[in-house]
Amino acid sequence: MARFTLPRDLYHGKGSLEELKNLKGKKAIVVVGGGSMRRFGFLDRAVSYLKEAGMEVELFENVEPDPSVTTVMKGAEAMRKFQPDWIVAMGGGSPIDAAKAMWAFYEYPDCTFEQLITPFSFPELRQKAHFCAIPSTSGTATEVTAFSVITDYDKGIKYPLADFNITPDVAIVDPDLAEKMPPKLTAHTGMDAMTHAIEAYVSTLHCNYTDPLALHAIKMIHNDLKKSYDGDMDARDRMHDAQCLAGMAFSNALLGIVHSMAHKTGAAFSGGHIIHGAANAMYLPKVIKYNSKVPEAAERYAEIARFIDLPGNTTEELVDALIAELREMNKQLNIPLSIKNYGEGGVIAEKSIIDEKEFNEKLHDVAANAIADACTGSNPRQPSQEDMEKLMLAVYYDKEIDF
Repeated sequence: MARFTLPRDLYHGKGSLEELKNLKGKKAIVVVGGGSMRRFGFLDRAVSYLKEAGMEVELFENVEPDPSVTTVMKGAEAMRKFQPDWIVAMGGGSPIDAAKAMWAFYEYPDCTFEQLITPFSFPELRQKAHFCAIPSTSGTATEVTAFSVITDYDKGIKYPLADFNITPDVAIVDPDLAEKMPPKLTAHTGMDAMTHAIEAYVSTLHCNYTDPLALHAIKMIHNDLKKSYDGDMDARDRMHDAQCLAGMAFSNALLGIVHSMAHKTGAAFSGGHIIHGAANAMYLPKVIKYNSKVPEAAERYAEIARFIDLPGNTTEELVDALIAELREMNKQLNIPLSIKNYGEGGVIAEKSIIDEKEFNEKLHDVAANAIADACTGSNPRQPSQEDMEKLMLAVYYDKEIDF
């Protein structure tokens, strides 16, 4: 038996933010990030709609990128004081992910973060509040997923929290919010979405319900991401839908070791963060090559290549064509092909912010953490410690390794 879970209601299309005025409740807390939602007027509009719905509204602002355990606990405390019956999270993946974790600690104050790390171990939510998610970026799809990524900065580890309980009740996918993304964010979030769709399609838990969502998302992203990056707002609007479809697929089919590696390398090095979407973009071609040693996975990668009209007659040719196409997309989007050329902010640079010596010193432990990541279990090929270290070295230096 398998399970397929989505939000109860998903509102999409321009102007769908206005649906907030139809929520039923007494109090809403709005969780947002560093200021873009306020700066562009979306926060004021959201508050206005919630008040029109008859609710008292409180704000929890300034959730940082890669939200921390500390921020989650502060937000949960604010919720316990205010006692909302709606949690409305809007912005990029960070405030929405943070709000999901806050939700658990709001309803269960005695719960510990360590308890939530085990996949699908959340207590039963919706005892005090329901959850509405409104994305402003076109990548994480956290508005429709059973996942949240929270960083423990003391340990330098990103933890993916997973439980169908934290799938939002309502998702509002309004492309007006995504039209404000700068090009670099458009690139990184777009390749995050591409990775979601490809990993979902080859996951060991893929099924007839997730496959069409993943394939259609891949085609849409392939067609529209570069156009969106170049400022085509019609393509930007379509990308907002595409990333959501990819999210529906991976929330139910789960992911693979591209995400395991991205989670565990993101906050591991002193030179700075490896931005999640850029990490996925760099790691994806190498992981496809690694996974393609499994015949079933190779054939599914070949199916993706055929679906987006890439050249090739044999499975191997089609897999290689897919890898080449993804690398070319990275180049067009100014995303590095290797960690050695990973510059500040996730752009191509001569000198990396990730020190080579530190990378090699931490390689064993970071690889072990990646193997233990919740996403590894559904990867089509289970890596050994040696495999994972080889993969990470291949990504650092952009070199071919025979697995």
